[in-house]
Amino acid sequence: MVLEAICQVCRHRDWRLLAAHVRSSHIHIVVNGEEAPEKILNDVKAYASRFLHRNGLDGISRKHWSRHGSTRYLWKPEEVAAAVHYVVREQGKPMAVWEYVMA
Repeated sequence: MVLEAICQVCRHRDWRLLAAHVRSSHIHIVVNGEEAPEKILNDVKAYASRFLHRNGLDGISRKHWSRHGSTRYLWKPEEVAAAVHYVVREQGKPMAVWEYVMA
């Protein structure tokens, strides 16, 4: 459900989701968007929290996320490729994974 929420916010905000890996205790995402990484992270957290609550998986008062998260800009294509590889293939056994495939 968290992966679906991530996909939904990216569609709504017109961001390109390049990679996502939802783990039991955290998530990793690579997103191409015009906003700052901190804005993207906050919106993803908000969508995922609402999605969990609306589907009856958690109470509205439960804290889902840490106060912040690790965010960074990726300027070069090789930085993006390395981040996508890390997110998709270096997180251990795959759980809920998304990888954008260029046509």
